[in-house]
Amino acid sequence: MFSRATPRIRAAERRDLSAIVELIRELAEFEQLSHLCQVSPEALGPHLFGPKPVVECLVGEVDGEVVAFALFFTNFSTFLAKPGLYLEDLYVRPAHRGTGLGKTLLIHLAQLAVQRGCGRFEWSVLDWNENAIRFYEGLGASVMPDWRICRVTGDALTELAGR
Repeated sequence: MFSRATPRIRAAERRDLSAIVELIRELAEFEQLSHLCQVSPEALGPHLFGPKPVVECLVGEVDGEVVAFALFFTNFSTFLAKPGLYLEDLYVRPAHRGTGLGKTLLIHLAQLAVQRGCGRFEWSVLDWNENAIRFYEGLGASVMPDWRICRVTGDALTELAGR
């Protein structure tokens, strides 16, 4: 059972790395992608807190425990000629779902996007995750049926780079 305490949203700090990694692993398991998950505090830390961070992270805390995270970065829209905010992953522990924590994280990110002059706030959702799709649509998001994600990774990335 979850606490009735008000969740606190804040920027992640180095001390949160282990908790964030644990939440990422839980997300990978939920998405049935654990076999692809290679995250560790040592691998993630430099990208969040190193001299040239490439991602940012918000955490949701309840009673001092990190129970949610949102990892995001800046992208760019050539059509709008403006930066955008891209949400890579958002995860709320099951015991804390339905408390408004996920919605609060998304609202916080939308506010950040507006403050930063972004033209878009985007993310992807798995086509089988109907609960998430309904949740996002309820917040005003459009699920774009005409777009597909293209990805090159691992050996295929190395091969493409070597051409």
